[in-house]
Parts: sequence; C-alpha cells; structure tokens
Amino acid sequence: MRRLLPFLKPYRKQFILGPAAKLLEAVLELFMPVLMAHLIDFGLARGDRAVIFSTGLWMLLTTSVGLASACVCQYSAAVAAQGVGVSLRAALFDRVLSMSGAQFDRFGSQTLYSRLTNDAAQLQSAVNMTIRLVIRAPFVCIGSVVAALLLNWRLGLIVLVALPLLAGALYGMIRVTSPLYARLQKKLDALGSRLRELLTGVRVVRAFAGEPYETKKFRAANDELAGLSVKVGRLAALTNPLTTLILNVAILCILWLGGRQISVGGLTTGELLAFLSYVTQILTTLVIASSLVVLYTRSAASLARVNEVLAVGDDPAERRTDRALPTDGATALEVRDLTFRYPNAARPSLQDVSFTLPKGGSLGVIGATGAGKSTLVALLLRFYRPEAGEIRLFGRPLDEYDAHQLRRLIGLVPQRVDLLTGSVADNIRMGNPALTQDDLVRAARIAQADGFISALRGGYDARLTEGGGRLSGGQRQRIAIARALAPRPPILILDDASSALDYATDAAFRRALAEEMGDTTLLVVSQRVWAVASCDTVLVLDDGAPVALGRHEELCRSCEIYRQIVA
Repeated sequence: MRRLLPFLKPYRKQFILGPAAKLLEAVLELFMPVLMAHLIDFGLARGDRAVIFSTGLWMLLTTSVGLASACVCQYSAAVAAQGVGVSLRAALFDRVLSMSGAQFDRFGSQTLYSRLTNDAAQLQSAVNMTIRLVIRAPFVCIGSVVAALLLNWRLGLIVLVALPLLAGALYGMIRVTSPLYARLQKKLDALGSRLRELLTGVRVVRAFAGEPYETKKFRAANDELAGLSVKVGRLAALTNPLTTLILNVAILCILWLGGRQISVGGLTTGELLAFLSYVTQILTTLVIASSLVVLYTRSAASLARVNEVLAVGDDPAERRTDRALPTDGATALEVRDLTFRYPNAARPSLQDVSFTLPKGGSLGVIGATGAGKSTLVALLLRFYRPEAGEIRLFGRPLDEYDAHQLRRLIGLVPQRVDLLTGSVADNIRMGNPALTQDDLVRAARIAQADGFISALRGGYDARLTEGGGRLSGGQRQRIAIARALAPRPPILILDDASSALDYATDAAFRRALAEEMGDTTLLVVSQRVWAVASCDTVLVLDDGAPVALGRHEELCRSCEIYRQIVA
C-alpha cells in the first residue's frame, strides 16, 4: 500500500470531498425511516393532511440533498480513480522500460502486460469503490443498528445476534478466496503467454499441421483457468445468498415479535416499518460489503503483483546522467577477460573473452549456434552486467557511460527484427526523433531499402502493422538496418543482420556501407563465413570460449573449427 500512496496524493481533495458527501447522504438516509414512521403514525393513521404534506416535503428535501451529495461523491470517485489509473499505468510503463535485461527476464513480457492492464484496472476499481462506499457502508450499518436499538431494544437484540454471524461469514469468505485469486492471476498470465506464443507463431503451426496438437494444449490451459475461475466464482457467489439468508431469518423473527408487541400496544405500525427499513438498510449495506470483500480480495492480489514491478530497483546499467563522455579514443572497443553466466545456468555463456577493436576497424565474431555471440552483443549494450572482466568504450569503462549515450554510440541491427506500429519513417527515426527526411533516405539507400519503401503506398509515411506483418523478412531486415544507420553511430553492430537478404542485396549493402560510412567501427556477428571474411580480424567462439583470433586467411590455416565452418 505504501507504494500506492504517491499515486493517491494528488487526489486528496477527492478523497476528502467524496466520502464527506457520501457521509451526508448516509446521515440523510438514516433520517428517512424516522420521517416515514412519523408520516404513518401521525399523518395517515389520524388523517392529518397537514402532517402528511409537511412530512412529505421534508422527505422530498432529504432525498434531493442526498441525491446531490451522491452525485458529488460519484464525480469525485470517477476523477480520482481515472487519475490514479492513468498515473499507475504510466509509472509501470516507465519502470518496465527502465529494467535491465536480467530484470525483464525475471518477469517475462506476458505477466508485465497483464500487470499493466488487468491489475492496474483492478486497483482503479478499488479506488473508485473506496471513495464511494468505504465510509458509507460502515456508517449506515452502525447507524442503522443504533437507530433500531433506540426504536425498540428488544427487537434490536435480534439484529445484534445476526451481525456476528454475518461478520463471520464475510471473514471466512476472505480467508478462502484470497489465495485463490492470486492463483487465478497466475493462470491468467500463463494462458496469455500461451496465446501470445500461438498468435506469433501461427504460420509455423499451420506449416507443420500442428493445429490439433496446439489446440489441445490451449484448451487444456483454458479449461484449467476456467475450472479455477468457476471454483472462485462459486465461493464468491455464496456471499450474497448467505448474508441475505441470515438477515431474512432475522426479519422473520422481527415480524413475529413485532406483531405481538403491536397487538399489546407496545409498538406502533410506523415504528415497526421504520425498524424493518433499518434492517433492510443493514441488509443492503452488508450485500455491498460482501461485494467489496470480493473486490478488495482481488485487488490485494493485484496490488502485490503491481508492487513487485514498482519495487524493482534502478539497475546501475540503466542509470542516466547529463555528463557526455568523449568518443575520440584510438581504441573504439576493448574487452578484457569477459565472463558471463545467465541466472540458474549450469555453466557460463561466455568465458574469458578478450579482443581489441580499433576506431574505424572491423571485427567479425563467428561460431556455431549457442556459442555466445548474441550474449556478447547484449553485454556490449549493457543489457546485462558481466560476472567478471571489463568492457571499455573509447578508453573508458562501459559503466561510466549514461545508458542513453551508450546506446546512441552503438547502432544495433538485431538478430530478431522488431518493427512497431506506425509509419516507416517513425521506425527508422526511432534512434533519433530529430532526424530529417534526407537522413532517412540516405540510411535507407545504404540499407538497400529505399526502392521498396518508395514503392509502398505513402512511401516513407506508409503505415506498418505490429511487427511489420505485411513486409517480407528481407524488407523488415533492411528497415532495421536503416534504423541503425540513420543516427550515424560511431560503432555499428550487425548481429546476423543479413540472414534474410539474398547474396546480391547483401553485397550491395556492404559496398554502400564501406563507401558512405567507411569510418564507422564495425562489429559483425554471423554464422556465415563470407559475412566476416572481409573484416580486419575474426574472433572464433566455441561453446562460449574464444578459440582463435586473427585474419580470415590465418584462421583458415591455423584453426580447425574455423576450417570446418568454411567447409
């Protein structure tokens, strides 16, 4: 709850005004049975029109003021709830974007998506109901009990016996359903993750005729979620009937005992009806309270999940400063004895890797699948922190760089291309929103993408769907290359960047890159020999360890693993 307070503070006025207005409505609501009893006993029973008229006016005034108070409360609750929801989602989004690779991996994308949407919406509903009902419900309940006792203490004893039974029923429901709601959220995350995976790989599933198998797995996960939801729903659904049963039994006892008192003159008809009104108010309040119990039980699970994200500390790798470091060193990149192990991994993914890349030079990194090539790229971008060793950029330790400056110095074409919904220009301009149209066209021409982009309807303003689904793999990869080239970074990393390009397009791209950006320091990561053969130096990795470092011709003579890759 402590982490939620900063989001509630801007709406202090609503949290004061809303409950105060609701409290006024509750006070007026408690007066209505008294006015009704007066109307019956002194107006209708005696045929006194003046009493009927004056009491009716008072009831109308009370109702009107109560309605106005309720509107003020509803408005305050809506403003506060929407504001808290917007601020909470923004804070969660900022926190997710500031996570390091290790922190992000600990959660996973699907559960973060669920916490940003479902859990934030659940807490928004809790804020709304807190303003609207948390003050009103106990006040009306306690006030009705006190008023009933003042009207007739004998009948009031029945209410006092019923209330502990109701409280026990609600408490038992909280104890049983709280852990179930937490499990339900986890099942929902798992199903969402499974669904996202299926939608992303739907073409692969269809290509291998895997629909029956995947459908069976999805239905199993869906049925498991449905079964738990039904179980929780049945338990939660017992709350209202249970509270209603207890109160209705109490009402039957009140009618029986109240009828006997009327027959001996110990109670008037108006007083009995007023007493029943108070009991009905208690019943209504408890039904509302049971709904709040369900809401707050679910909200408690959501709050715990949201707190886990908000509690993630700032990773030193993602810190931001205003200090700009120089980039004029003779050595662009230096790696010394680099070792890295993923959490819970049995062995390191990289071990004792060392190399030096001079400014304007080129280095190829090659190795079989799982050799640690992409892990090395992630460490250079400081997505993860090494277990041992050091990385220096332009002569300075990587840790001294601001996260934004570091990633502006290094242009990356990743192995997996991710394009975002928006125009082609927006995707290319991602590294620097201030880039001009000429900068975009220049980068696209080097990446051999200008031709097909210009042929799109709208050209550079053509809209892309999520992931660039309407483009081929090679087109998406060329847009990713243009995105990395557009800000003119001093260091460019090509992580298997030509895997979807044909040989002619790849050769044209490399010629254009050498002509237009010949002074760029280049790191080429690939499984293809011809992609790294032209580099000044080639680093061969095998199972995370460096095997050899040298020129292509030297490695062909001296490195058996490299000769096997060439063959």
